[in-house]
Amino acid sequence: MNNERKTSRGVMIATVIMGVFILTPSMVGFVNKLLEFRNVVKGDVEGVFALTPLANYTFASLGFFCLLIWAAAHGMFHNIEGPKYTMLDREDELDVEEPNYVPEWAGGKSHHKA
Repeated sequence: MNNERKTSRGVMIATVIMGVFILTPSMVGFVNKLLEFRNVVKGDVEGVFALTPLANYTFASLGFFCLLIWAAAHGMFHNIEGPKYTMLDREDELDVEEPNYVPEWAGGKSHHKA
């Protein structure tokens, strides 16, 4: 039990560290573009180049958010463990149907008739 707790704590710490190293530069870049956009709105012509990356960030974020909402609304996160068990059950069914089958890539003979 204690070893399992150490492992899960280690995974959590590693996840937080990776999140900080990945998300912090992204956040800094996004905030920088927002500040440039604010300057453009105030009338600074030199920051106009900030509009395209800001639009890209916004549309990409909205697109991923819409995909997340769509997936959640269609129940894609209800049974995330199910597909692996379905795959294993289907593999067992296929083995019963054709127990001596060896794929060509594994050195088996072709089942195609010419």
